[in-house]
Amino acid sequence: MSRSLKKGPFVDPKLLVKVSRVKPGEGSIKTWSRASEIAPEMVGYTFGVHNGKAFIDVRVTEEMVGHRLGEFSPTRKFTKHGGKMQKELEIKAAETQKAQAVAAKAAPAKK
Repeated sequence: MSRSLKKGPFVDPKLLVKVSRVKPGEGSIKTWSRASEIAPEMVGYTFGVHNGKAFIDVRVTEEMVGHRLGEFSPTRKFTKHGGKMQKELEIKAAETQKAQAVAAKAAPAKK
């Protein structure tokens, strides 16, 4: 749900101060403000967005402008879907990967 045009986009004022102090590409700006919208001034910076447990690094690009910082820092960790079929698929994938690694070692390197 978007904010009214009268109010404008929400960007945490403290976050804008931090952005003005740091040069683009120079370290990560830590923030807890997941609700802040990404403004055009933030393009090129790296933000450490807190997800409740840790800071997830988010590198801002032009396509992200208008989105919220929290969209790029998931709060839930997906482990995997389980079951007998999934286990068989994982075993086959591991065997294939192992066979490819052996074949790559066996092939002589060309210069």
